[in-house]
Amino acid sequence: MSPPRIGVGVLIFRDGQVLLGKRKGSHGAGDWSAPGGHLEFGETPQQCAEREALEECGLVIGDCVAGPFTNDIFPAEQKHYVTLFMLAYHATGTPECREPDKCEGWQWCDPAALPQPLFAPLSSLLKQVDLVTLSRGN
Repeated sequence: MSPPRIGVGVLIFRDGQVLLGKRKGSHGAGDWSAPGGHLEFGETPQQCAEREALEECGLVIGDCVAGPFTNDIFPAEQKHYVTLFMLAYHATGTPECREPDKCEGWQWCDPAALPQPLFAPLSSLLKQVDLVTLSRGN
């Protein structure tokens, strides 16, 4: 079994909504998720969040703040992730699907009525925090 990996999820908020995409081609295919990916060697979580937001959806997020983390095990895939969530409130640009092999597309969602099913780290996060409150920057 491989050791746990560190993922970075980027919760991008705009006008009270959060950006989510439907995953494909990986564990969690068909689930709704925030942009994100693996923390690379030598990267800070902020740098990872900036890179992933630009690579996946073409947004420049600028400064973001550290949010909560989750600890998720995917038994069927024999994967274990600790996901660090970064919160971005000042993203510029229009979301576009830059990795169509990994995501069906991006959409702004009401944090009080999220599409289902949710990717495990996002689902775990919602057991810890209120996404509506996070969307307001509180």
